[in-house]
Amino acid sequence: MQREHWDIVIVGGAVTGASTAWWLMGQQPDLRVLVVEMDPSYARSATALSVASVRSQFSNPVNVEISRFGVDFIRNFGVRLGPDGGVPDLGLKENGYLFLTASESGAAVMEELATMQRGLGADTRVLSPSELKARYPWMNTDDLVAGSLGLRDEGWFDNMGLLNGFRNAARARGAVFRADRVTGLARDGNRITGVDLEKAGRIGTGMVLCAGGTRSAPICGWAGVALPVEPRKRTVFVVDAPNARHPEAPLIIDHSGIYMRPEQTTWITATVPDDDGPCAPDDFEPDAGQFEELIWERLYARSEGFDAVKVVRLWVGQYDYNTLDQNAILGRWPGLENFFVAAGFSGHGLQQSPAVGRGMAELMLTGGYRTLDLSPLGVERVLENRPFLERAVV
Repeated sequence: MQREHWDIVIVGGAVTGASTAWWLMGQQPDLRVLVVEMDPSYARSATALSVASVRSQFSNPVNVEISRFGVDFIRNFGVRLGPDGGVPDLGLKENGYLFLTASESGAAVMEELATMQRGLGADTRVLSPSELKARYPWMNTDDLVAGSLGLRDEGWFDNMGLLNGFRNAARARGAVFRADRVTGLARDGNRITGVDLEKAGRIGTGMVLCAGGTRSAPICGWAGVALPVEPRKRTVFVVDAPNARHPEAPLIIDHSGIYMRPEQTTWITATVPDDDGPCAPDDFEPDAGQFEELIWERLYARSEGFDAVKVVRLWVGQYDYNTLDQNAILGRWPGLENFFVAAGFSGHGLQQSPAVGRGMAELMLTGGYRTLDLSPLGVERVLENRPFLERAVV
């Protein structure tokens, strides 16, 4: 017997679910919105374990526009949410993203994309090796042909502040957050009629949004939907390099396959292992050997200041990795009247959450996008096996 009924149940209470709840309640204050999160500590959520960065340097215009909205929202977070958010500032540090290339063809693509990004309001500039050296004297540029740098609106920020602010403000608007585990969905024809909870049993619902991160595929499976999303493990290292303390440095995407950025007097760095593949959803055991085997030599190649380094901390985060094209999967699932998906962000969910939450709320309440058209990221491409690829996946 269904003991309660909600207008909308959001499965997953991290940043995407919390953002959507806030936007929903802002558009229709009398809604009954329930957000179900199995781990209210968020200890293993992608949101909590993210390196929390935002960039405009994407190759698909819709992703650029999502981030353009996102960075403005992040910069003005306290004003956007007001005192109900309880987070006056996210500490956005605008050091920029710097993509490096060692090929002429790569430089040509950078020029093309920078023109597109500037047309959408970004300030992306392609710099020569000499210009890079003048800006970052500590950097080895001998192997480089060019670097693409965001001069503003790119950097990193407080990830948990973003989540907590959205949750606090959504609650203040009337959304309910509940600690429970979803164990199944009840389907009747082309509708999801109920959500099964481990503690509360079955509850009724008018709509369901799957925002379950790395666990989105099994959630969708209960609705009869095959979602190409799986957990992928990333080991992140915090290293102390006393001869390479450059707090002004950008987040560098090196063509050698690593990324690196300063974190006060240390650096954060990681890579994608050659044998990258799906992992168990509860696998958070760091691969400590990656640093010496894959990363350290590449750090030293970029700057000799990394001659002496010490790993001071490491952790594992998981991506909800979209195996089709590593882009978000958004929208109502065809054939189901009331089942929506926001998953498969592949590492971009935090920075995209302000625009995605707004878009999903619009779609669920009005049947279409009213501000930014997110349909290029629609679920239809999954059914059609039609990848929507970025030209440089990070």
